[in-house]
Amino acid sequence: MSDPSSASQELQVLYQNRFGQEGLARTDLWEVLCRHFFQKWVPATSTVLDVAAGHCEFINNIEAGRKIAVDLNPDVAVKAAPGVETHVCRSDEMKAIEDGSIDRVFISNFFEHVPREVIASTLVEVLRVLKPGGQLLVLQPNIRFAAKDYWMFFDHITAVDDRALVEVMEAVGYVVDVQIPRFLPYTTKSRLPATPMLVRWYLRMKPAWRIFGAQAFIVGRRPEA
Repeated sequence: MSDPSSASQELQVLYQNRFGQEGLARTDLWEVLCRHFFQKWVPATSTVLDVAAGHCEFINNIEAGRKIAVDLNPDVAVKAAPGVETHVCRSDEMKAIEDGSIDRVFISNFFEHVPREVIASTLVEVLRVLKPGGQLLVLQPNIRFAAKDYWMFFDHITAVDDRALVEVMEAVGYVVDVQIPRFLPYTTKSRLPATPMLVRWYLRMKPAWRIFGAQAFIVGRRPEA
């Protein structure tokens, strides 16, 4: 029988190899993405929750009145900037977050790492913590346009299509306000603009999204009623 602690250590090595050399570059890219794209979806006085926050690039760079990061990895407390509340828990068991207390939830590059039932249960849990009228922002690799490289990462276990994700969001109770099938390129190891200046150019040039985009951006809203 395999040792769970050994498996966890192997995953830590895997992520260190994947992201260890690009930490500062990723931070710079996320600063631009937040300032020049995501911030327009996030009021500066709102309460924002970053689910499966990872290295906290989004929550550290977004402007908000209250910022919360959730991840199963205890390192989230180390990665989070001062002023960011952190909770170590599952994405579908956020017991520390009160019902109807969150204005905006952000989930990025997470659903491909978990089984379909966890995708659904996470969406239900996010719906619980959102205020009526609150929104879930999802940035997600889209198997429709990233099929060639989708399985280049060992820990990807579920193929996610923007249409299927919209279907399950609507099934559990969201109203989908925005569905952009092609937004950002799939990975910084492929054709994502490598400097903040080029990222700003890319965000302004929407025709380029249809050529290079392989991640979907979807916005779902908890109904007022």
